[in-house]
Amino acid sequence: MEQPPAAAGIVFPPSGGSLAAGFRPSAIFLIEAQTMTSPSASPIRVGIVGHGNLGRGVEIAVAHNPDLRTVGIYTRREPASLQPQVAGTPVHAMADLAGHADQVDVLVLCGGSKDDLPVQSPELAARFCIVDSFDTHARIPEHFAAVDAAASQGQTTALISAGWDPGLFSINRVMGEALLPDGETDTFWGKGMSQGHSDALRRVPGVAGGVQYTVPVEAAMQQVRSGTRPSLSTRQKHTRECYVVLEEGADAQAVRHAIVTMPNYFADYDTAVHFIDAETLAREHGTMPHGGFVIRSGNTAPAHGHVIEYRLQLGSNPEFTSSVLVAYARAVYRLHRSGRHGAVTVLDIPPALLSPHSAEALRRDYL
Repeated sequence: MEQPPAAAGIVFPPSGGSLAAGFRPSAIFLIEAQTMTSPSASPIRVGIVGHGNLGRGVEIAVAHNPDLRTVGIYTRREPASLQPQVAGTPVHAMADLAGHADQVDVLVLCGGSKDDLPVQSPELAARFCIVDSFDTHARIPEHFAAVDAAASQGQTTALISAGWDPGLFSINRVMGEALLPDGETDTFWGKGMSQGHSDALRRVPGVAGGVQYTVPVEAAMQQVRSGTRPSLSTRQKHTRECYVVLEEGADAQAVRHAIVTMPNYFADYDTAVHFIDAETLAREHGTMPHGGFVIRSGNTAPAHGHVIEYRLQLGSNPEFTSSVLVAYARAVYRLHRSGRHGAVTVLDIPPALLSPHSAEALRRDYL
């Protein structure tokens, strides 16, 4: 296994299979180096696939990290029509990407989970190291399997389902259960605009534009915080609010039915659909805040109850999600340099791989 200078104090299992499955005491490799990324090392070369809200956020996030550099934006649109956030960033047609394998260290895929990523992630993982934000929870196992097969065959490293949920919230759910095995975990999202659900909404025939807000039920949250471990259904914990601009001539009732019965997105929730005009959508729904809570309540003894709560309050859902993707792009680059191939998730990544700081600095300043 190649041991790169880009990792320090990090434990890796051998290549092949999932990190969790392959992690055995007899197969531990401890990589110690002076710094996580040498000051003289060339920046990690990041390619961005797609340039919607998420893609623009990735471009901004890369600019905040001196050890990374955007080497190209790849788009299905006419490249000349796209305006990068950072002046001088090259813009290419998607068709050009196949010829750029030696120019990109990690691709960050910024398409939607409903139609784009199920196709793009395995297709591109066959030739590139990738990070995606696939967020259809029910389909993560099959998405992982497809990407893992492609990345293992192509000897690349592919991290799926990065972001904050799935992503950071996933880590906190695992931590909560590990720390309080006698307990219950509840996740609440919002109030805020969901990118994945809004993307699914806009793909319904007859929809010209729209957004979806996830709204937590306050009474349900208070029950969970009380430590009484209530048994709550999906429908009892959240509602969904959709604001939709119809295409000319579209059947409003048909659109409403398609939305509220959509599996994995709206069918399991009380979903309200409001039809508005394009001007109202732009004026009242142009910002993209979001957030949520992971709450673990449990007992270490019958008389000793505990509540662990992790909260995110985001001014811009896509910009924060983009920052998470970029941090994991750094980790993917390091994993690949170590010889790790195949698909991984955020649950497989040691936190130190996300940081630009040296192992010494992390021990000194963060422990």
